[in-house]
Amino acid sequence: MNDRVLVTGGDGFLGTNIAYELIGRGYTVRALTEPGRTPVTLASLPVETVSGDIRREKDVARAAEGCVYIIHTAASTSIWPPRSESLREINVEGTASVVHAARLNSVKRLVHVGSANSFGFGTRESPGDESRPYSCAKYKLGYMDTKYEAHRLVLDAVERDGLPAIIVAPTFMLGPYDTKPGSGRMILAVVNGDVPGYTSGGRCYIYVKDVANAAVNALERGEIGESYILGNENLTYRECFELIATVAGVKPPRVKIPAFLSRTVGLLGSLSGRVTKSEPKLTYPMAVISTECHFYSAAKAVRELGLRQTPLEEAVRDAYDWFCENGYLRNCK
Repeated sequence: MNDRVLVTGGDGFLGTNIAYELIGRGYTVRALTEPGRTPVTLASLPVETVSGDIRREKDVARAAEGCVYIIHTAASTSIWPPRSESLREINVEGTASVVHAARLNSVKRLVHVGSANSFGFGTRESPGDESRPYSCAKYKLGYMDTKYEAHRLVLDAVERDGLPAIIVAPTFMLGPYDTKPGSGRMILAVVNGDVPGYTSGGRCYIYVKDVANAAVNALERGEIGESYILGNENLTYRECFELIATVAGVKPPRVKIPAFLSRTVGLLGSLSGRVTKSEPKLTYPMAVISTECHFYSAAKAVRELGLRQTPLEEAVRDAYDWFCENGYLRNCK
């Protein structure tokens, strides 16, 4: 198979894992990367890199020339400040650029990587699924709102223009190549003893390699215009911290932090951030989120996309080993 696939954000956490998955299946990969950024995670791979601004239609259209498919992973996940014009430019206008490029180059399928947050969450007994409406607007976080706006933009293009697009919506991903780091900061914090305790909330976790596998499956499987939550294990923060600690051979946080205390610290953090113009360690919206359970079901993706359900312990171990090998952690076991 020599079909060329454009991966936007191809040197990011998920993008890199998708590049490995595509190459392993015989696809030709072209990665759109940010101007001035060195794609270090792709250095050893047979990937063509193209520098371009996701917000510029002509940059994305040029990158998509000759591509049969597009997998759109590029996004800003910034949560500080809570709202910014750059979030909308990257997440919404950037997605519009990708949709334009897909139409212009008549790609067979566009796989848009959204977020499970674009659907209503639930409890362990009644987890959220693709039928539940967006419920995260209450947090007033630009990241969540713009990802949902981009989600709707893609679906509208499917309905209005017949765009051959499908949406995959990952939950909280863990695994290797998290250079920023992003979600992996949770692992680093627990291993370094920087987590003072755990709150009452929880979330749905998944191995990033399972997300990459499902995203590539979506090039050929799944229904046009459908959305698929990609998740696996619903764990409380206490359960997740204990899992990380077990893998790393460290002590997990033992103190339960009351919701009122977490929210008070988050409120003070947000106020301090506005005054100092610097990102606080904990903001009020994130404190609120930490006291709630954002649990999801991935049954639809398992059934229709063949989503793998690798035990989260393997994801944590893979991430931990990668952080150790690349100098993010010292005194690794």
